[in-house]
Amino acid sequence: MVTSGYAAVAAVRHRELPTRIGLALFIGAAAMLMAPSAWPVIWFCAVLAGQAFDWLAFRPLRLAPKRAAGWVRGLCITSAALNTAIYSAISVYLWTRGGEFGPLFALVQVAGGLLHVSLHMHHVRGLLFASVIPHAAYFLGLPILTLVVTRNPAVLAVVLAALLYVIHLVVAVRQSMTTTRELREAELEAVTLRKRAENASAAKSEFLAVISHEIRTPMNAVISAANMLRRTRLDTQQREHVSMLLDGGDMLLGLLNDVLDFSKIEAGKMRLESAEMNVRNKLGALRRLWEPKAASRGVRLSVGVHEAVPETVLTDPLRFQQILFNLLSNAVKFTKDGAIRVDVCWDEATSTLTAEVHDTGCGIPADQIDSIFDSFEQVSAGDTRRYGGTGLGLAISRRLAQAMGGDLTVTSAPGEGSTFTLTVRVEAVEDAVVEAAPAARAAAVTLQGRSILAVDDHEVNRRILALLLEPHGCRLTLVENGAEAVEAAGAETFDAILMDMQMPVMDGLEATRRIRTGAGPNADTPIIALTANAMDVHKAAWDTAGVHAFLTKPIDAPLLARTLGEACTERSPGGQEKAHAAA
Repeated sequence: MVTSGYAAVAAVRHRELPTRIGLALFIGAAAMLMAPSAWPVIWFCAVLAGQAFDWLAFRPLRLAPKRAAGWVRGLCITSAALNTAIYSAISVYLWTRGGEFGPLFALVQVAGGLLHVSLHMHHVRGLLFASVIPHAAYFLGLPILTLVVTRNPAVLAVVLAALLYVIHLVVAVRQSMTTTRELREAELEAVTLRKRAENASAAKSEFLAVISHEIRTPMNAVISAANMLRRTRLDTQQREHVSMLLDGGDMLLGLLNDVLDFSKIEAGKMRLESAEMNVRNKLGALRRLWEPKAASRGVRLSVGVHEAVPETVLTDPLRFQQILFNLLSNAVKFTKDGAIRVDVCWDEATSTLTAEVHDTGCGIPADQIDSIFDSFEQVSAGDTRRYGGTGLGLAISRRLAQAMGGDLTVTSAPGEGSTFTLTVRVEAVEDAVVEAAPAARAAAVTLQGRSILAVDDHEVNRRILALLLEPHGCRLTLVENGAEAVEAAGAETFDAILMDMQMPVMDGLEATRRIRTGAGPNADTPIIALTANAMDVHKAAWDTAGVHAFLTKPIDAPLLARTLGEACTERSPGGQEKAHAAA
């Protein structure tokens, strides 16, 4: 802190050097007018010499502020005392030879010097004393010496006034020093609090990453096993038990995704993608997903798209689907009978896509409408017990809508139903490439006869991969860490590689980098990240490593097969264009 204080004074003195010389020229000229002689010229030359010495003395501090030796600081103190003594020496000449107004000018000149050095050097005690003492000696010494010599009572008033000025100046300097110290302490406290906040945020992110990984790993086994069990011959009761198991897994996965999304939004780290989206295909997929669930509750679901709505728009398809998914989930959850209707229209003037979700459910009381978009809020505690959920879905949906340039609002009446209105700013795409439907894409690719390397340290996960992929007719090589993956990739050619992230011996990222930079036969083989590490920072790390696609656990079996098929097709001569998948 001491060295930084000296460095700050050195910077100020360097910056104000022309000002000091100009002021000295003015004072010397005034002294020459009041009492013409050679002394003002001699004094000005002495000032120039002193300022040159001062420039040299403070130069090491300007060049290397953090490496100033003790002798440099001592030289600076000497220079400050010498220059102050020279600068104020003109006051003696003005006091003794300046005539009627000379003493007044002398006192004003020294008082100004006192004020200046007190304000600029109060945070460095050595420089402060070296500069104040010569000024104070002139300021108090000249009136006191005159009083002693002349014994004129009128001079006593000048002495008392000078003494009062010094006292006030001391008080002001002390207050300034106290304020400066408090500001520094406040700044240090702010830095400490900021570091604590950053550490807390990092700890929170690390905690969420660990929780996400540790929950997704066993969920992958549970949900994948339940899906495979559902494909076997089951009686009615067994099928009901499997459905309950899958529903519970979906709820747990939805809760985990909501917590991660909410954390990203709160931290301001939610990143939106921009891609082409076929509006009618997306709405059709949502209708096919929710229509059976609505029908099972005796509720009709319909989707209407105005003819003016563009076929394809540029937006974030995943987040648009997520918002409508949440709205349809709530509509089905809270509607016992009647109908759910989705109406989509287009405002060309503002490039706004509007989707209204109407239901004939229980409705929302007027005094609770404003709170349903708050985090962890539901209409009543009974809703949590009756329907489940965390109360994060609508809060996340509104913030996503606002991030997409729109909003999410609601109108409702108890007993009559609710209408949620989603607006998002999009860009209409005129000449969009017609995207094949998922079923068509699935038919276009096959895993028959393909050679796949799968890397996962969890024995259950490897078993699940074998059960999911071997029925497709591919040849699967299973290894349990990154080192074994690098060895296997160097020994034979694969059509695609599935890579986990957290593994002993060598993690997936390092294994991917070594395969990519190695001279083996798989340097260009598509590598697909299949991991329980699902946060954005993990996806960014995989993108940097150079992967074909990023998939998360629990495994979506159709998506996994489709992504592998597309990757293998790309690997083959004349393959299709690279496709990216994200979970």
